[in-house]
Amino acid sequence: MLQVPLNASPEQQARLHALQAAFAQVCNALAPTVQQTRVWNRVALHHLMYRTLRDRFPEMGSQMVCNAIYAVSRTSRLLFQHQDSPLNLARLAGKPLPLVRFGDTNPVYFDRHTLSVKDGQLSMYTLDGRMRFALALTPLEEANFKEKKLREILLACRADGVFELSFQFSDGQDNEANEILGPAAGSAEVPEYVMVEEAQ
Repeated sequence: MLQVPLNASPEQQARLHALQAAFAQVCNALAPTVQQTRVWNRVALHHLMYRTLRDRFPEMGSQMVCNAIYAVSRTSRLLFQHQDSPLNLARLAGKPLPLVRFGDTNPVYFDRHTLSVKDGQLSMYTLDGRMRFALALTPLEEANFKEKKLREILLACRADGVFELSFQFSDGQDNEANEILGPAAGSAEVPEYVMVEEAQ
């Protein structure tokens, strides 16, 4: 994984916080569907909710809605499928699923349509147009973008207030566990930006 802090101006920081909050809103609009239907497969969720979410959140754009669906699917798989998760389906023993809520510190997921890196320049989607940064990458880091499969990109705000991008690369040999659970496959802890409300 490559982690790149962004040297953002106050105006850019505000735009990134706005994007983060809006992304969490889309995730939270989708979460009740997961609870009610027990469906969190990414493709199935897309078919169930994409059009509804696009109509409800037109400012997010089509691809960012897809990324929010991915984020909910990924988090749900971690919580409900990971063998060590306290919310694993086997431990719930048939009880209703809890409702997963995403806080405003929820990471924003990007893909090749919403974020690009070329010749040391980063271009990323925001609610009010593209934002650009200069990236100081080492030759080895640049080689990762050219030679490896970029599996996941996420933006998060660190405890010190600095926004940081994380790029997860793979060599094309991902095993099934990583495909299901992503980079957090080795950890079953509930992410700090996720709140779980027990079903009534």
